Amino acid sequence: MFTGIIEEVGKVSKIETYGGNIDYTIQAEIARELKVDQSVAHNGVCLTVVDIEDKSYKVTAIDETLNKTNLKHLKEGDLINLERGMKMNAHLDGHIVQGHVDQVATCERAETKDGSWEFTFSYDPKLMNVTIEKGSITINGVSLTVVNSKLNEFSVAIIPYTYEHTTFRTLKKGDVVNLEFDVIGKYVKRLMEMQSL
Repeated sequence: MFTGIIEEVGKVSKIETYGGNIDYTIQAEIARELKVDQSVAHNGVCLTVVDIEDKSYKVTAIDETLNKTNLKHLKEGDLINLERGMKMNAHLDGHIVQGHVDQVATCERAETKDGSWEFTFSYDPKLMNVTIEKGSITINGVSLTVVNSKLNEFSVAIIPYTYEHTTFRTLKKGDVVNLEFDVIGKYVKRLMEMQSL
C-alpha cells in the first residue's frame, strides 16, 4: 500500500529487454535503504526490487504491466516518481493507493496559473472508471484532488512544491500518464454493477 506522496524523483539509468520483460535500473538516494524483495511504486506502478548496487536498484516489469501502464514509454535518462510502501504506524498524508494502475491517460493541456499549474487529462471511458469533483486520483503515483470532472476528462491543480518535487515539472501536452482511481470509488462502482445483475 502507498499514499501517493512522492519520496524522490529517480532517474532511469539502464533499460534491458528480455522476452516480454523489461528490467529498469533506477538511480536514487533511497536505493541505499532498500532491500531485495521490497515493493516500490514507480510512476504509481508497484514493482519488486530484484537487485541493489550502491545508489541504484533494479526492478522488472512483465508484459502484463507494460501493456497497462506508461512504463513501456520510458527511456534511459527519464525521471520517475518513487514511493516506498507506507508504514502502518505513519500518517496517511495522501490517500489509499494500491500501486495497481487502472489505465493510462493523455495530457491534453498544461497551463501555468498565477502561482500554480493546471493539468488536464483525457482517458478512455470504455473502462468505466470515473472521477468525481474533489475526489482523489493518482497520476504517475502522485495523490491529487480532481477538479473539472467530466465523463472522460478531468483536471488537477498543482502547487509549487508538488511541481518541483515530482515529474510534473517535465510533463507536457501529449505525454502518457498512469492513472489509479480511488479504491473506495471502485468498490462502490462494483457493488452497483452487482446490484443490477
